[in-house]
Amino acid sequence: MALAALLFTVIVVVLGYRYYASRVDRDIIQADPKRATPATMYNDGVDFMPANASVLFGYQFKSIAALGPIVGPIAAIQFGWLPSLLWLVLGVFFIGWVQDYGSAMLAMRNEGLTMGGLSYKLISPRARTLLLSFLYIYLLLIMGAFGALIAPLLASKTVALGFLLLAVAGVLAGQMTYRWKQDLLLTTVVTVGLALLGIWFGTTPVAQNIVGWINGLAGDPETGVFFTRPLGYGDVTWANFFWAIVMLAFCYLGSVLPIWRFAQPINYTSFWFVFLGIVGSILGIVIATFTGAANTSFEIPAYVTWYQPHLGPIWPILFVTISCGAISGWHSLVSTSGTARQLEKETDTLPVAGGAMYTEAVLGVLSVVFAATIGVAAGKYDPAQGYKLVAGAAGVFAAGMAEFLNVLGIPKELGGAIGAVFLTVMALTVMQLVLRFMRVASAELLGDRIPAFKNAHFGTMVAVLLTLFLVIFGFWQWIWVLFGGSNQLFAGMALLLISIWLAGQAKPYKWAFVPGMFMYITTVAALLWTSVRNALWKGVITVGPDAGFGFILGNLISAAFGLYMVAAAVILFVDGVRAFNKAKTSGLATAAAAGD
Repeated sequence: MALAALLFTVIVVVLGYRYYASRVDRDIIQADPKRATPATMYNDGVDFMPANASVLFGYQFKSIAALGPIVGPIAAIQFGWLPSLLWLVLGVFFIGWVQDYGSAMLAMRNEGLTMGGLSYKLISPRARTLLLSFLYIYLLLIMGAFGALIAPLLASKTVALGFLLLAVAGVLAGQMTYRWKQDLLLTTVVTVGLALLGIWFGTTPVAQNIVGWINGLAGDPETGVFFTRPLGYGDVTWANFFWAIVMLAFCYLGSVLPIWRFAQPINYTSFWFVFLGIVGSILGIVIATFTGAANTSFEIPAYVTWYQPHLGPIWPILFVTISCGAISGWHSLVSTSGTARQLEKETDTLPVAGGAMYTEAVLGVLSVVFAATIGVAAGKYDPAQGYKLVAGAAGVFAAGMAEFLNVLGIPKELGGAIGAVFLTVMALTVMQLVLRFMRVASAELLGDRIPAFKNAHFGTMVAVLLTLFLVIFGFWQWIWVLFGGSNQLFAGMALLLISIWLAGQAKPYKWAFVPGMFMYITTVAALLWTSVRNALWKGVITVGPDAGFGFILGNLISAAFGLYMVAAAVILFVDGVRAFNKAKTSGLATAAAAGD
């Protein structure tokens, strides 16, 4: 069953790219390799800089693929593996690639404008302010949620040095490519080889002793309390605190350094490690299917229930729980603020932006396979509770990767370490871009009123301190559930902007408009369910007398974030529909004049 699910996904992906996406690129958008792109027109060596399409594919895939296509499907499979599989495959076919590719094209045809600038130009000044404020909160949710999960993982003895050495190899890749002008193949072989060697070294006793010594500098690394969080959020160990600082220092460099110097080459180098991990796991599944070396049958039913008491109804919750793999608003930020400013030719957009999104869907289905094949036997899902996930989703993925890499002869202990590094790489290489986009958003939103925010270091440090607050004080636990809804709602906003642009150009727009409306309705419903039903009703109004102040405060924070994002989305939608109707009228007039 595992191999059949993967083959089905690959077939749909190939057909979607070959017959749907390619036709849109050729007949509707009419990508022109001779048209000047922002990267070639405004080459400043910082944000705008032409890059090789192969490098950009690796950068794009690694920039969009974080914990979403891993954690989301593993959590959503509690509804059954079939709903998760269908949403991943059909979502990427009709919606996911549309947003990623359309956002990149939209930005390139508008001089590399960011989402804030595009909303100002295509909708209204008010839309720009609302979108940027929404965006900043959304990005802060990502930083706080991912950071709180990754800091303890980075503190693992087998993870930290391996990841840091991979980052060094990535910096070397940037130097070899852009300063020493070395051949891309040579650069890839050398730096990826060094990265893999570094990851292996991170699992050796020498490396573990070094990390263990650091973790033990302020008491026992496992039980030593560095300080106690207020409001009953638990204790913080020295190891978690120290590696949280290291994590944010890494992200700081990714935010303030020229993109070619740090973020792009590290993400490109990381792509190959992630790619090899995915290929190795799939190869293990293929071999196990014919040899029986590991279980490839699904232990979780195709359909479990339409309503999980601890999650909610399958609609809209499943569609925001899988916050990447089918579609993700984060991708529109990468495509506009990053990739669109580096594409050398318009014809590179589909293989880079669309191709990376299709590839991420395969990763999402691989997560479903891991969960469905090893989840019950490993005690990760409890059939007695309706296949409720009773362990961390990240641990499910690491265990699944270790299981199928073991088929290739890799010991499970080493496979588990590889899986842990895999998860760390997936999160941190995205978090550095999140911080970069937070810095850009704050400069656009507040730069005119508070000029200090136009300084890259100041804007980045404000974002770092806010993230550290969430990670250290634990509020992320209450607002994590809002991440999926805000992420998918941002995708709806991106698709609306694409639709307005297409209508104004008198081009067919339903291929973007219809998916955008579906995402808007679904995600607003999910945010209302989370903020009103879960946070306000269950977490504040009807809470029992034993609930602590911290619990109530956390739910109030969740409700406030959720309701603000719903209000902002509704206003943006109203303004967006007006702009869309105006663009349609203008586009029809332009088409009629051209016909005359």
